[in-house]
Amino acid sequence: MRNTKGKPVAVVIGATSKWQSDGRNTHLAHGKALDDSHLPIGIRWGVGGAIAQKFAKEGFFVVLTTRTESNAAGLAAAIRDQGGDCTVVELDLSQQDSVASAFAIIREQAGSPEVLIYNAGYLEGRDLPPDQELLEYIPVEMFDTAQHIASRGPFLVAKEVLPAMRERGHGSFFFSNNSKSLRGKKRYTGESLYYPRVMMRTLAQVLTEEYSELGIHVANVVIDGTIDSPGTRALPKVQNRPELVMNPVKIAEAFYYLHTQDRSCWTHELQLTPFSTKPSY
Repeated sequence: MRNTKGKPVAVVIGATSKWQSDGRNTHLAHGKALDDSHLPIGIRWGVGGAIAQKFAKEGFFVVLTTRTESNAAGLAAAIRDQGGDCTVVELDLSQQDSVASAFAIIREQAGSPEVLIYNAGYLEGRDLPPDQELLEYIPVEMFDTAQHIASRGPFLVAKEVLPAMRERGHGSFFFSNNSKSLRGKKRYTGESLYYPRVMMRTLAQVLTEEYSELGIHVANVVIDGTIDSPGTRALPKVQNRPELVMNPVKIAEAFYYLHTQDRSCWTHELQLTPFSTKPSY
C-alpha cells in the first residue's frame, strides 16, 4: 500500500512482538500459540503494535517492519479496520543490504520518515538452561545476534533516516529500550541476552549530541518492566501479580508525547516503571 494521501510517515522497526499470540517467546514459554481473540486490540502485538496503532490514529502513514511480512498481517488489518493507513516492509537488521533495500522501498512507497521508532527485540538467550547463566557458556553467534539488533542495527537505520531529517530540520528518532541499558547486570536465565543494550543507550546519547541542534529529537525510552501481551499475560508470575505488567497502549502514548514536545523543552531519556515496583538504576 502506498501513501497516496501524503500523510507524514512513522516507521516502527520491530512492529510486532515476540510475545504475541504466535510469537517465538510465546511458543518457547507455553509450547503453543495462544488465543488472543478475547484481548483488547491494543495489546495483542506488544509495544510495537501499540505504537503503530497510536501513530496511525494520529494521522500518520505507518510503516511496519518485520523479518517476515506475515508476522504483521494481523496488526496491519487492525490498523486499517480502525481507519488508519499502513504498509508492511520486510527488514532483517542483521543484513546491511536488507536494511538499505527496506528503506529504499519505504522512501519510494511511503516517503521520508518524520518519525522512526526503533523497537527491535530478540529471543536469543532465553533457551539456555539454568546452569548456563555465565558469559563463558554463551555462544559467540548468540552474542553477534544481540550486537546486530541492539547496536549495529540502529546504527544502520540511523544512517538511512537521519540525513533527510537533518535536511528538513526536524524529525523524531526514538529508541525503545529496557532496564539492561542502565547498567551491566547478570544475565538471568529467562531473559534475553541484553548486554549490548547499554550501547543502544550510548548511541542515543551520541545522536542527541550530534543531531539535536539540527532539529532532530532523539530519545531513549527505558521500558522498565514486563509488557502486557498474549504471551506475557499467560505467565504464572503475571497471573499471580497482574499489577506488574505495563500497558502497551499507555507506553505508546508516551512515545507520541515525546514526538509532540515543544523543542524548547525536549526529553532525551524517559523511564517508565510500574507503580508496584522500584525503578531500575
